[in-house]
Amino acid sequence: MIDGIFNVLKPPGMTSHDVIAFLRRALNTKKVGHGGTLDPDAAGVLPVFTGTATRLLEFAVEGKKQYLVEVTLGKQTDTGDDSGNVVKEMPVPAFTEETLQKVLQGFLGKQKQLPPMYSAIKINGQKLYQLARKGVEVERELRDIEVYKLELLHFTESTLTLAVDCSKGTYIRVLGEDIATALGTCGTMSFLLRTQVGSYTLNASHTLQEIAADPTACADQPVTAVAHLPKLVLTDNQAARITNGVRTTVAGTEEGQYALLASDGEFLGIGTCKEERVKADKVFVRKSLEK
Repeated sequence: MIDGIFNVLKPPGMTSHDVIAFLRRALNTKKVGHGGTLDPDAAGVLPVFTGTATRLLEFAVEGKKQYLVEVTLGKQTDTGDDSGNVVKEMPVPAFTEETLQKVLQGFLGKQKQLPPMYSAIKINGQKLYQLARKGVEVERELRDIEVYKLELLHFTESTLTLAVDCSKGTYIRVLGEDIATALGTCGTMSFLLRTQVGSYTLNASHTLQEIAADPTACADQPVTAVAHLPKLVLTDNQAARITNGVRTTVAGTEEGQYALLASDGEFLGIGTCKEERVKADKVFVRKSLEK
């Protein structure tokens, strides 16, 4: 079994669960999980964790995400993308690039967003999209999101192409609908490509066929999931004590969470420092205590 992370180039037409099922068969293991659902019609980066690396899934979900998205104006569907049924049509007012840029500026920063019914969020044990398919709509809570960048790449009388950098939990379909509303019309997502999740980028991704052919060559080390954390290099004695559950003084270390490394660079796990004392949160390699 490979304990690693696969930066999968998800093709359109597959659900994230389909990708997991494929890799379970290809890698002959059940211990597989993905770092953030990607819409079935969307393509792009989907980090998949296998073996003991699944213990780091929470860090992939926390990572910043980047997308390329096209929004078609003048129509809105029940799913928020062009796979759904059209539920609203409106004329598209003429707008200038200046007007459009001003509207986009209003969507930068921290904000609240209402999750769509066609999403994998669970309410009372049921996924929202399962309820939506039955024609049931339930009340959802607004969620805190943040849009770090919203760049206009191209536009026509009826389409917008945008580059988006955003926080976890951001629904690009909803963002597109809200931008269209701010322009005085309605809209739906007609293309979505995820180009980055945390440290995993589109340029370094692999197709499912490439992974099946040579999984070892395609697997990233577990430490890549915590590339955003500062690294703390431990002495042999500190490494042995901390990985065996002993809170240990590491003088001069600031408070916070760290990726713990041995003196030779080996990834040991995740630890938290408080008052210059480090305690392990997750241990991947346990070092022997001195006798």
